[in-house]
Amino acid sequence: MKTLTDAWDWLTDSAHWAGDDGIWHRLTQHLVLTVVCLLISCLIALPVALVLGHLGRGGALAVNISNVGRAVPTFAVLVLLLLTPIGDWGEGPTVVALVLFAVPPLLTNAYVGMRGVDRGIVQAARGMGMTGRQMLWRVEAPLALPLIMSGVRIAAVQLVATATIAALAGGGGLGRIITAGFNLASTPQVVAGAVLVAVFALLVEGVFEAAERLAPGWARKSGKG
Repeated sequence: MKTLTDAWDWLTDSAHWAGDDGIWHRLTQHLVLTVVCLLISCLIALPVALVLGHLGRGGALAVNISNVGRAVPTFAVLVLLLLTPIGDWGEGPTVVALVLFAVPPLLTNAYVGMRGVDRGIVQAARGMGMTGRQMLWRVEAPLALPLIMSGVRIAAVQLVATATIAALAGGGGLGRIITAGFNLASTPQVVAGAVLVAVFALLVEGVFEAAERLAPGWARKSGKG
């Protein structure tokens, strides 16, 4: 109980919120890293999932290959990348490791969402003379949107939690508060850093939940007919 009290005292000390090593600066770094990795992951995974889901070919193989990444610890990938030329790119190894970690849920959910669209609706759209591109963007993708956004939400929350490894490669983020606590043998600081990461992840989850509630009714439906 004393540890929690000390951690609260650490968090409420204004001195720990200002400066380059302060909470606000580390939080900003963490947010930027998460957003950058999420955007890169979406640019890689979503086009592949949408096209393969539309064609109905090769998607299962792509999903299985991407899911192999879930079996490999992100920290192990980061360590290996640090031993390659990518290790000289500053935040490069961390970004690559986190992107590889975020791609599987994005790819899987988007592909499953596309294949879950009612085939009757797709056939009707084809019967109306829609081209493949028109069916993809006007019919299938909108109906698959709930599952696509679910994948984005999962990836975002996972990235917030996992981005703490950036500190192990000399990067920024809330992980630096935790590693600094270990270096100083300060358990309250370690606990405070962990609490900050957990609260940040919950806030991100809450933002996506709120966005889903505010979305139009058609965007909240499963799209499975």
